[in-house]
Amino acid sequence: MQPTHILLIIAAYFGLLIFISYLTGKDGDNNETFFKAKRQSPWYVVAFGMIGASLSGVTFISVPGWVEASQFSYMQVVFGYILGYLIIGTVLLPLYYRLNLTSIYTYLGERFGNSSYKTGASFFLISRVVGASFRLFLIANVLQVILFDEMGIPFWATVTLTIALIWLYTFKSGIKTIVWTDTLQTLFMLIAVGVATYSVYQDLAIGEIGVVRYLSQSEFSRMFFFDDFKSADYFWKQFFSGAFIAVVMTGLDQDMMQKNLTCKSLKDAQKNMLWFTIVLTIVNFFFLSLGLLLTVYAQKNGIDAHKDELFPVLAKDYLGTGVFVFFLIGLIAAAYSSADSALTSLTTSFSVDILDIEKRYDEKKQVRIRKRVHIIISLLLILVIVIFKYIIKNESVIAKLFVFAGYTYGPLLGLYSFGLFTRWKVRDKLVPFVAILSPVLSYVIADRMRVLFGFEFGFIILILNGFLTFCGLALLIRKDPRELPPVS
Repeated sequence: MQPTHILLIIAAYFGLLIFISYLTGKDGDNNETFFKAKRQSPWYVVAFGMIGASLSGVTFISVPGWVEASQFSYMQVVFGYILGYLIIGTVLLPLYYRLNLTSIYTYLGERFGNSSYKTGASFFLISRVVGASFRLFLIANVLQVILFDEMGIPFWATVTLTIALIWLYTFKSGIKTIVWTDTLQTLFMLIAVGVATYSVYQDLAIGEIGVVRYLSQSEFSRMFFFDDFKSADYFWKQFFSGAFIAVVMTGLDQDMMQKNLTCKSLKDAQKNMLWFTIVLTIVNFFFLSLGLLLTVYAQKNGIDAHKDELFPVLAKDYLGTGVFVFFLIGLIAAAYSSADSALTSLTTSFSVDILDIEKRYDEKKQVRIRKRVHIIISLLLILVIVIFKYIIKNESVIAKLFVFAGYTYGPLLGLYSFGLFTRWKVRDKLVPFVAILSPVLSYVIADRMRVLFGFEFGFIILILNGFLTFCGLALLIRKDPRELPPVS
């Protein structure tokens, strides 16, 4: 495919997003729309759109590539998600709606104090900046290789243009626009998976066997692993890790919860979580099924493509122009459904949590400050991605930064668990030290366990991290719990 054709596809795609932004921005430029969409979003639109935001561009490429080495073991994590989303729907959403929150970290301020509040928000900001930058860095690299290098456009210009386009369609209506653009982007991503699956299915000529029977008989479709508790693939590790990942990376994440809080009522938000859970489980299974078919196709045709290279290489060079077009659209949709909501949630959290604009300024000044923050966050994302490319360069180091950013959700897990399930107050000013120390100790413990005993924590490092934070907070108790009212 010619670079001009690819460029036209990208231009048409962003043109559609900007058109949606125009339609959703007719209510005016105000913070009630930008932060909460005036709580008028249809729950089914939110539920469908959250699929794309949950998967991201990294998942779009990586999950199919995992099958060769890990079979369908990732479904063990997905089944854990179901438990985690149940906790979100029955515990966290009622709390957020009862407190009428704009930022979910406001709860920490009411429960513990200002230092805990700022700590929770800061950990989210760090994690989201690194996480969103890492995801965009990977996708921008792909676009650079297949398009912009040939056009002589430098990487920093690619990144700047990308973020500028995201800013352009989110600057006015924020989360209200995101709810609808995420729905469109999820649709594009699922169409891409469907087209690729059908194409490989036809090429492998498995119509007579039937796809269900073919998948079940494959050596790559093993789903449950109970034999080695030291392995990172061990079922109970994966299951409970999935539950806690869902709780912290959806229920304690401003990015994901801000969408839920745009629903008209708690009941609608809970319906959204229910159907989101069902659809996400099915979609992940389809991604793994596609990965199995791609892996078999590569092996039968002697194609040397593995892991993250599997889907892009086959789509670009072997499955035809039509599949590549849909792959490209799906990849862009998966990447930017995560990036645009990250930009909006970072703007919301910094404005509300760090600058306290809702408490300190009148409505007009709140809007002016929010707009400035939106621009600053956009520039920050550009800066971090460029640093990844030109200063750090080593992608394994960048990947480790991304993993360590995930450690920042552990303290949030500990803080919310302590707040919800105990009645104790703590020495608020010492909470930041506990929150910083817990991820460091978690990393050291996990490293020693791996070296000394061959025990892989895998995703359950999150549970250890949260547990250490919980224990650290217990050391900071400052009052007899009987003197305090129960937390409701």
